[in-house]
Amino acid sequence: MSDDVMTPEGGPPPGGGEANGWRKEYWRKNLRLMVVLLIVWFAVSFGCGILFVEQLNQVVIGGFPLGFWFAQQGAIYTFIVLILVYAVRMDRLDREYGVHERNHDGGLT
Repeated sequence: MSDDVMTPEGGPPPGGGEANGWRKEYWRKNLRLMVVLLIVWFAVSFGCGILFVEQLNQVVIGGFPLGFWFAQQGAIYTFIVLILVYAVRMDRLDREYGVHERNHDGGLT
């Protein structure tokens, strides 16, 4: 946070006016992260599983064509990894803006 005021507890200031600038910036960064991750998921699930399936089927893994593998398994694994990436990045973003949900010993508040 740049020039916004923090509360004594280290959290963001309550409510209205110019103190809301950090909220808009936080939300903009959150949306940007979601859009990037959704594009990656779309590229893997739709692109690799449907659009490029013929080219990927030239490669065989474990007896199955790679295009089939991406359509059946790869998109699911990618989605799980993207959930993990989102959770880690949002924890980092929450700490940056003082809205994290963890206390000093690492537990949830």
